[in-house]
Amino acid sequence: MISSVGFKTDKGMLRGGNEDSLFVMPEQNLYIVADGVGGHNSGELASRLAVGYLAQYVALHPIADVKTKRDLKRYFKSCFDGANSLVYEKAIGEPENRGMATTAVLCYIRSGWAYVVNVGDSRAYLIRDGVVRQATEDHTYVNEMVRSGIMTSEEAEKSPDKNMITRAIGGSKNVKPDFFQFEVCPNDVIVLCSDGLYGEVGENKIAELARKTNSMHGLAKNLVDEANKHGGKDNISVICIKIH
Repeated sequence: MISSVGFKTDKGMLRGGNEDSLFVMPEQNLYIVADGVGGHNSGELASRLAVGYLAQYVALHPIADVKTKRDLKRYFKSCFDGANSLVYEKAIGEPENRGMATTAVLCYIRSGWAYVVNVGDSRAYLIRDGVVRQATEDHTYVNEMVRSGIMTSEEAEKSPDKNMITRAIGGSKNVKPDFFQFEVCPNDVIVLCSDGLYGEVGENKIAELARKTNSMHGLAKNLVDEANKHGGKDNISVICIKIH
């Protein structure tokens, strides 16, 4: 089903380290991007722990054995619960890591469907026929204000609180991921990314680069380069998946 996958992570132009993590499991058609938060190196630790746990869970509990969409939702809830417990317990148990947490977006593709799970503001995009649409909802303070009608999208974009996330793996004792599913078609491109990409590169530019680039490794590189060209103020991680 998958014709090609490309990925790239970069610390950007201003950060000293990279707190993003990504993981590709093409044999399982499963892909993960995470963006850690926390002082010192705690954000890097949080994202690495979460991604490692999610990948290990899938390796130890064969996803091919999960038959129905309802069971898939339970499977991923259990998966994210375990990752949350791991990060949360380490955060409260180690003073140097107190307050660390991480976003995560996961995509699993099977039988013509994409299943996307997210916590925080790392995103999934679907690009079809040259048009890009966001396939996830950001768990941020400003997005909640926009959805409730208190703030406009333009105001949200200019808000100093636009990067304040309201849900994260390890942020509290329990985690509440969102689940999305949609059919995929030949030549669709799915992009998973941290906010270091879309904070610098608009959706129209993402779609334009996807139209111009056949190679998914090339697209991932071009997207990261574009984010750096516009300032690269954050770490940038991208996974690009093209449907056969």
